[in-house]
Amino acid sequence: MPLNALALLHQSRTRPADALLSNGSMPFMSESAGDKLERLLGIMRTLRGPDGCPWDREQTLASLRPFVLEETYEVLEAIESGTPADLCEELGDFLFEAVFLSQISEEQGQFSIGDAIDAISDKLVRRHPHVFEREADRPALTSGEVIEKWETLKARERATASTSPKRKTTLSGVPATLPSLLRAFEISSRAAAVGFDWVSPGDVMAKIEEEVAELRHEVSSGATGDLSRAEEEMGDLLFSIVNLSRKLGIEPEAALRRANHKFTTRFEAMEEAALHAGHPLSDFTLDELEVRWKSAKISTAPDKA
Repeated sequence: MPLNALALLHQSRTRPADALLSNGSMPFMSESAGDKLERLLGIMRTLRGPDGCPWDREQTLASLRPFVLEETYEVLEAIESGTPADLCEELGDFLFEAVFLSQISEEQGQFSIGDAIDAISDKLVRRHPHVFEREADRPALTSGEVIEKWETLKARERATASTSPKRKTTLSGVPATLPSLLRAFEISSRAAAVGFDWVSPGDVMAKIEEEVAELRHEVSSGATGDLSRAEEEMGDLLFSIVNLSRKLGIEPEAALRRANHKFTTRFEAMEEAALHAGHPLSDFTLDELEVRWKSAKISTAPDKA
């Protein structure tokens, strides 16, 4: 790295450039979160500058998409199975992606990281009138009432938005790139926010039973595989299950991740036990595998870990 870039990087590791005294010395004061953000912004500008990193200079909004997605999932993994140190590191990586995207957008004359911070700050205040506009004698809302009000406010904003050439609809803001399970959850949540919802979880259970019956009919008739009626009915069943999850206050993506982890842990324990016995799993009959599976469930139970 060129000498001037090293000097800027060293400066950004201590204090922002405008925090230096006129004689070049540094005032004695602790760094705030804002100071540390300025340091990160300085590093980002250096990396994207003429004497910066060729790879960083070549990146575009489109090229950063897979890295944003990767960092998102690494944050989720740190939340579920990592240490506080892991989460701290992954949140730093996640923040860097936001700074990277904002830097590119600023270079293109679109917006800066400050604009993005203003946007989320304004939105949070706007969507929390029960906090920032609540009268002293008004009782506080419950968590459920807060969620209901939040969704209602979002729906109202989408309905009245007129700054875009194409008017926003209730579902238009749900990213098509979301994993299908998450997208189904968001779609159903937005529909529910405008009143299109089942009354109770029991109503959704009845719908699930209806979808299972329809899927069973298609399977028994031999309609399997992609683009078949069975595929359509399977989609309807999965969508109904997502709605039940929402009605129960369960985030389906998180629930499925935990189920995946539980199955993987048990299956690998079963496989390891089989290999210790000198056989691959393929040597066993289905009944024998079922016995080993039950044993793996016991050995991997939380109180056995």
